[in-house]
Amino acid sequence: MPSSAPINKESQLDKQELDKQGPDNQEPDNQERDKQELAQQTPLTAEPVAKAKLPKRLVALLLFLTLASVSGIMANQGVLFCILTLFIVLAVLGRQLVGLYLLRGYTLVQLVAVCFLPVILYQPDNPLAGPSTFHLGTWQGKVPDLLVFGLLIIIAMVQAWIAFSPKVKAYCHVRNSMNIMR
Repeated sequence: MPSSAPINKESQLDKQELDKQGPDNQEPDNQERDKQELAQQTPLTAEPVAKAKLPKRLVALLLFLTLASVSGIMANQGVLFCILTLFIVLAVLGRQLVGLYLLRGYTLVQLVAVCFLPVILYQPDNPLAGPSTFHLGTWQGKVPDLLVFGLLIIIAMVQAWIAFSPKVKAYCHVRNSMNIMR
């Protein structure tokens, strides 16, 4: 028993010397133990959760949809669908998962509608059904309908590809319940 007293005094002296030297000169085991204790004391602030950034593809799609909606509202063509599209854009920018589901559904419906457009508008008996005419200022151009349909289908496919990409899904993650009866 008497022999253990000097050992305790020596260990106390060693601890005091380490404390005087500062935390930088402590052994690595002590530093790790201090980090673990700190992590246990503050579990919420130990490591912040990384948020997904807004993908550039999604920015391009949202800009395209916004420009198309604003031009539709200004031309008084399909105003209800244009307002719906603007609400979808706002929901996606707000990282709402519901906005992502609406964007995906919207692009799928658009893709199906554009794919059936040549079948719906096919009129072999109508002699007036010819190439589409476009007026851009003083320039008037005639473009074959199949080229216009092909371009619309490609745009709809790109929209669907962007809406279903994993980066866009990682960006939209907020689940809000809109149930007001709770």
